[in-house]
Amino acid sequence: MKEKIASTMRDSLVLRWTALILLASMMFFAYMFVDVLSPLKSMLESELNWSSGIFGTVTGAEYFLNVFALFLIFAGIILDKMGVRFTAILSAVVMIVGASLKYYAVSAAFAGSGIASFLNSFIPSFPASAKLAGVGFAIFGCGVEMAGVTVSKGIVKWFKGKELALAMGIEMAIARLGVFAVFRLSPRIAASYESISAPVLFCLILLLIGGIAILAYAVMDRKLDIQAGEQNEEPEEPFKVSDILILLKSKVFLIVAGLCVLYYSAIFPFQKFAANMLEHRLSISSTEASDIFSWFPIGAMVLTPVLGAFLDNKGKGATMLILGAILMCACHVVFALVPADAFKPLVAYSAIILLGVSFSLVPAALWPSVPKLVENRYLGSAYSVIFWIQNLGLWAFPLLIGIVLDKVNPGVSETIAAGGSAVYNYTVPMLIFASLGILAFLLGLWLKVEDRNKGYGLEQPNIKK
Repeated sequence: MKEKIASTMRDSLVLRWTALILLASMMFFAYMFVDVLSPLKSMLESELNWSSGIFGTVTGAEYFLNVFALFLIFAGIILDKMGVRFTAILSAVVMIVGASLKYYAVSAAFAGSGIASFLNSFIPSFPASAKLAGVGFAIFGCGVEMAGVTVSKGIVKWFKGKELALAMGIEMAIARLGVFAVFRLSPRIAASYESISAPVLFCLILLLIGGIAILAYAVMDRKLDIQAGEQNEEPEEPFKVSDILILLKSKVFLIVAGLCVLYYSAIFPFQKFAANMLEHRLSISSTEASDIFSWFPIGAMVLTPVLGAFLDNKGKGATMLILGAILMCACHVVFALVPADAFKPLVAYSAIILLGVSFSLVPAALWPSVPKLVENRYLGSAYSVIFWIQNLGLWAFPLLIGIVLDKVNPGVSETIAAGGSAVYNYTVPMLIFASLGILAFLLGLWLKVEDRNKGYGLEQPNIKK
């Protein structure tokens, strides 16, 4: 009997990996836009009068609507009801709209506009550019977090029962390459054009290209759905609001969500301040500091697919989560406590590489573990609820770190804004990040105990032989 080679598009190696590349390219450009202003904190202080508190507020605004308007929950409902294809296109459109507003906010055209004058009429201590940039970033954040939920479910759709962890690892690696690129490019583009808005416009154009990739993916996704219908594959059950309540009653699900918010709150908010921290600790330019930190996602980019393949074939997901939390905590302790005379570029590079290894271990193990903990019908909602809880930390900690940085460094921001020279002390913010690592480590231990007692299979390989 002649064996059937491929029953659907997902059974074709080339087609399922093509779908992954199209999804990942959008996240690559989205991650570039997320951090386009991160290497420019000093420039924002001196040219737009953004203090550390204002900078933290604007960067945290990315998550504001997701948290307080419950947009991520609605994103999960939309995803479960409308499917990956519709939600991916919607997320791309929302990102582009928000990114356009943020670009306008930091452009020269906005500075002299009537909109800027109107926004300056209330809360004058908060610059108009920061107000509009925060609004734009909040809208963009709805799109990028919706995209994150959608891409995760899209990969499960194409790779379940196949190279799932490897696929998720490669998608994350491609997205993190965007972080490397923007930390390298943003300060150079800003310096070349003597404009904060130039790198923002550059990343906005790339987002438009990413939108085209999503349209191409939508064509493939539609053909896959047609094939699934023709073969009478069992459809997913429709979403019910009660699904969220079921998830919130699951102890192991809440442990994973808690570990996620603690871990990522010590990564992404730190990413916003990292270049500025290195700039002040090493007394180097913002471009040099950005170059050092740019190597952080490279370690994660290289190792995450390798660890994903290991997870697929060998397992040990819970153990990887614990080890990742330990390494993350160690990195922040180095940044916080190594004396100034011993804190040299080699120490900084070593700590950044350590953080990159950590950021390979945790995401590579975390996201492929979720399908082991919840039924497939809850999967879109599960990812969205986890992302919503995660967004609480990602909104709060940039704001907290910015406020703390101003409080423990009185007068520094004002001196820089006035054109003077002053140095930030980052010890307390780094200790805050390190404390999150300790808590994540404890939750990791608890998760491993639950897995051993209940048999969720977190330590088991994804590929069944």
